[in-house]
Amino acid sequence: MKKECIAMLLAGGQGSRLYVLTSNVAKPAVPFGGKYRIIDFPLSNCTNSGIDTVGVLTQYKPLELNSYIGSGQPWDLDRLNGGVHILPPYMREGDKGTWFKGTANAIYQNIGFVDMYDPEYVVILSGDHIYKMNYDKMLEAHKAAGAACTISVLEVPWDEASRFGIMAVDGENNIVEFQEKPKQPKSNLASMGIYIFTWQKLRQALIADEADPNSSNDFGKNIIPNFLAAGEKMIAYRFDGYWKDVGTLESLWDANMDMLSRGDLDLLEDSWPIYARLSSDPPAYIGKTSLVEHSVVTQGCEITGTVKNSVLSHGARVEDGAEVHYSVLMPGVTVKRGAVVRYAILGENCQVEAGAVVGGDPESCDPEEWGITVLGPNSTIAAGEVVKPKTMLNSEHQEVSR
Repeated sequence: MKKECIAMLLAGGQGSRLYVLTSNVAKPAVPFGGKYRIIDFPLSNCTNSGIDTVGVLTQYKPLELNSYIGSGQPWDLDRLNGGVHILPPYMREGDKGTWFKGTANAIYQNIGFVDMYDPEYVVILSGDHIYKMNYDKMLEAHKAAGAACTISVLEVPWDEASRFGIMAVDGENNIVEFQEKPKQPKSNLASMGIYIFTWQKLRQALIADEADPNSSNDFGKNIIPNFLAAGEKMIAYRFDGYWKDVGTLESLWDANMDMLSRGDLDLLEDSWPIYARLSSDPPAYIGKTSLVEHSVVTQGCEITGTVKNSVLSHGARVEDGAEVHYSVLMPGVTVKRGAVVRYAILGENCQVEAGAVVGGDPESCDPEEWGITVLGPNSTIAAGEVVKPKTMLNSEHQEVSR
């Protein structure tokens, strides 16, 4: 069962900054781009990179995510030797069991799983980023440098650098300093949360970290600084493609709009497909009274109204006279006759009744009062009701503050 490299995918995050959209599902299970879930991107990257063994570490409300992943067949990860494995926290002999205390502790609790495949290298991934990346090229750089740890980095604007873990490097991309969300960053090379470790080095570090009662058991706060302090060979792997952490409502909306532009995030290209578990919905229907411009319309959609610059997931309906502009409609959303939706994210199975208005244009609002309007899954907006821009409602129609 020995593998040269396996992946460990951290998918247990609550996604609290997505508020009502993650009230009942883990962030990696949130719909994206019409036909996908966020977790489809790292899983597809693994398959396309030749990594056929993936451990998915779940924790927060994992039922829908576990069901979605299933046997791993959509990503060609239903293997007898390897494949995808769901790895929740579990009770170990001699203790009462515990949730994952941090990202490093999550891997520590699954040392036995990794050892079962006896890999030379382990890729640590996050389940809540939208990007396409060839991990095999990163692994080649790791091996060529003889590194103990390789961290994928991306140049970010200097005014955003304080939001990230920042790497300072020398002329050969050796990491010489690491700053976790610094107030005064010395570099704009931000960690993408994608690591490759030589497994035996990481294994020793995880055991030592777990024995430290003062540790936060986190890669960014503990493991990476400890590797650096110990003088381990650490290199930065520069990534210049599209990458977005969709951990906020605004970034999730932005990433959907980026997909429409078909620039750096082009999901129609054949060379690096993103796989997904497809629904059994019928083909999309676009009526003769409809107007659809610059939008994604997924199978099972029924449109007889107007849709512009928007992303519609499977089973969405836009009725006669209804308008949807610059919005993201998740699976099963219905916008009824004469309703208008602008600059909004509508969670799964939302219903906007006839004549209602949800959101608004930034040009017609005070900048302080405008923002993306968000309806949580299973919300209903009454006929004729007006939901102002920047409002966020849960399924009980209660306003939630951001």
